[in-house]
Amino acid sequence: MDEKTRTELEAAAFRALVEHLRERTDVQNIELMNLAGFCRNCLSKWYLAAAEERGLDMDYDQAREIVYGMPYDQWKARYQREATPAEKAAFARTEAGGGQG
Repeated sequence: MDEKTRTELEAAAFRALVEHLRERTDVQNIELMNLAGFCRNCLSKWYLAAAEERGLDMDYDQAREIVYGMPYDQWKARYQREATPAEKAAFARTEAGGGQG
């Protein structure tokens, strides 16, 4: 496979992942972090880092809007619920173990 095709496939997979996460608003970031070690905010940080590596002018809020499909504060008000004590405890264990956060 040539580099251009590989990049196109990776980009398509990323777009599908972002679209899936936009549709699955019932899945909370803390659940993603606890199970997979990354969340929507991690994707936003990775997107921002890639933009910065290429010299693009972007900030974290802009990167999050790309991933969330709306401003983060709007997504949070619509879809984020309070984490349960069990979720918070699992997250604390993940962070202590060097999670992506």
